[in-house]
Amino acid sequence: MSERSAAQATTAAPAGRERALAALERARRRTAALTDCLDEAGLTAQHSRLMSPLAWDLAHVGNQEDIWLLREAGGTGGVRPDLDAVYDAFRTPRADRPALPMLPPDAARAYIAEVRARALEVLAAGPPDGADSALFEGDFVFGMVAQHEQQHDETMLATHQLRRGPAVLDAPDPSAPTSRATDDRHGEVHVPAGPFTMGTSAEPWALDNERPAHTVDVPAFDLDAVPVTNGAYQRFIEDGGYRDERWWHPEGWAYVQKAELSAPLFWRRDGEMWLRRRFGYIERVPPGEPVMHVSWYEADAYARWAGRRLPTEAEWEKAARHDPRTGESRRYPWGDAEPDEGRANLGQRHLRPAPAGAYPAGAAPCGARQLIGDVWEWTSSDFTGYPGFRAFPYREYSEVFFGSDHKVLRGGSFGTDAVACRGTFRNWDLPVRRQIFAGFRTARSSGGGN
Repeated sequence: MSERSAAQATTAAPAGRERALAALERARRRTAALTDCLDEAGLTAQHSRLMSPLAWDLAHVGNQEDIWLLREAGGTGGVRPDLDAVYDAFRTPRADRPALPMLPPDAARAYIAEVRARALEVLAAGPPDGADSALFEGDFVFGMVAQHEQQHDETMLATHQLRRGPAVLDAPDPSAPTSRATDDRHGEVHVPAGPFTMGTSAEPWALDNERPAHTVDVPAFDLDAVPVTNGAYQRFIEDGGYRDERWWHPEGWAYVQKAELSAPLFWRRDGEMWLRRRFGYIERVPPGEPVMHVSWYEADAYARWAGRRLPTEAEWEKAARHDPRTGESRRYPWGDAEPDEGRANLGQRHLRPAPAGAYPAGAAPCGARQLIGDVWEWTSSDFTGYPGFRAFPYREYSEVFFGSDHKVLRGGSFGTDAVACRGTFRNWDLPVRRQIFAGFRTARSSGGGN
């Protein structure tokens, strides 16, 4: 998007829509950064059968914007309805997308630029006659599209991690906050029993699975103060964790045997040292950094080995949001203010998690740190709808995934943008998935035991 187009949209947009414009612009800059760094061959190749070619993601974000901002919200015929079948995520599995008649990268860039230029006109003009007013309430539809693009940007970042070849991405490392940054044992925090408000009915850009707000009574529990670190996870490996069936869910044990797993994805042993591949570089595994690229099954097995368990989704959210002084639930662990660089590692500012114990300014009232950013955290909960759930604006965003097949992740990662990360935000994935930027922390019921 040109500076002139953005300036025109800001001038013309009704008061309060600057946030929507800024979110759309930020997402598009990131999309460009993740795709302009590779040539056409790199964009059209499938770097893993788990992921789409980057060129597919590039045009897909524009197609969703075409559908929702131009056609549904704008009441127009859109730019390229003929592309809907090619970029329908439910029609063609990721493994089969290289065979689709995708737009070449330059044509995809031209397509999404044209869609964006027309979307800015919709943003500036407001609801046309006959438009669904719910889409425009709080500028929801623009926030939904910005979040969708940022979610695909994180998916593209995961594709970059899977890609073989020279490094093409770069970012500064997070700062080490204290001398404890190399210590992988940080203790636990206590969360007293009692009710709290889970979910939201007030956050204007909250997605359907975050709604509605409802009261949940949570028994007392203790939670790791920080995510489980690489150093702690190495002790699980060294103790034979991957060879001991006792710690594993039956389906997880079958998965470990079939896939011959022995460590997190991208790790390999070099003598007495563990190395990992990270965005094209080979480096020693840092012991004080949160472990990531582990599946739900691996997280669950570690927790059992440690005599603990994964927290439920309700426990995670209560720890992250509940303020016992006021009885209210915050937007974020630190309060209602938007995330910034002093509170959380978000937005691909860095290409790795910060050391465990970082961001004291982002701590929750219970004392837990890094509940937002750094690594997604697996919970023990299945992905289901809250009481009173209503699919909006389409079933395929959340409802079709409800059930025991998918586990909930919370908190976001270093690759998650702030627009798609808040205390109520829910992510979900299959329990075998390891390519995502996921780690975990463990819990125990207060008073001991699991």
